[in-house]
Amino acid sequence: MTRYLVRRLLGAVPLVFGIATIIFFVVNLAPGDPMLTMIRPGMTAETVEQMRRNFGLDQPVGVRYVKWVASTLRGDFGYSITHGRPVLDVIRDFLPNTLLLSAAALLLAFVFGIVLGTIQAVRQYSLLDSTLSVVLLFFYSMPSFWLALMLILTLSLFARNVWEWPIWFPASGMYGSEYEFLSTGQKILERIRYMTLPTLSLALVLTAGVARYMRGSMLEVIRQDYVRTARAKGLPERVVVFKHALRNALIPVITLLGLYVPVLFSGTVFIETVFAWPGMGKVIVEAIFQRDYALVMAGSFFFALMVVVGNLIADVLYAVVDPRIRYE
Repeated sequence: MTRYLVRRLLGAVPLVFGIATIIFFVVNLAPGDPMLTMIRPGMTAETVEQMRRNFGLDQPVGVRYVKWVASTLRGDFGYSITHGRPVLDVIRDFLPNTLLLSAAALLLAFVFGIVLGTIQAVRQYSLLDSTLSVVLLFFYSMPSFWLALMLILTLSLFARNVWEWPIWFPASGMYGSEYEFLSTGQKILERIRYMTLPTLSLALVLTAGVARYMRGSMLEVIRQDYVRTARAKGLPERVVVFKHALRNALIPVITLLGLYVPVLFSGTVFIETVFAWPGMGKVIVEAIFQRDYALVMAGSFFFALMVVVGNLIADVLYAVVDPRIRYE
């Protein structure tokens, strides 16, 4: 397994490098001048030109690319025009928030998707199976940003102002103004309240996909001979399903982990913007509008890196779920 992980990591290096190259040229060849956002009334042409030289924007794209690669290999991702500080500092502040939101959404999607898919397979063609299929198809067809707006409308605005529910979920931000004065337990509950709506917006769409895959995989497994043999031995249905069938049915579902990671990160760009969640998705959107090239390239690079890591984790989980799989 160690040898396989080393090979995969080495093989990911040219992939990440290629992605970074594409990102650089797409961003730098896009129309617009980042200096326009920094020009202030009273600035002379000489001052603007000096600022352009300071950021290296007076050089050809090829020269800027070579310098960017060299500085990136040293861990220097440049200077953010929007935030007025090094890009790496901006990433340190905002990337953990995106990873927290994405991890929570991914965990909910797979836990509930696996449970619901298993229930549908065991109760095939029942009223419960049909009802869950309709509900899951409804959420699967919904754009995440539209679903986010509906959740804000119902669980935040209506719940607080119209229905006057005792528990409602804030529609923006990561915590309230009194967060610093709360106890540790209260801080955790505060974070959960603010995370609920953005997490559900991401997780509900993914849950529907996981449940459909899990249902199909479980239906195929429970028809196998070894499952019929387990039933013939007189084992309880719960043991047959969860001990003998579930583990083998998870193998195709794990493939979704590698597929859903890029979908999840692209979804955070919209969700963080809708909920004003202080994460890398919202930061990248703002950087695009401000022509902050360094921040856009670095943020996209880290998202691509997370996708590669997600696919690697999916491959490792294959061996965890199925002991017959060996990467030697």
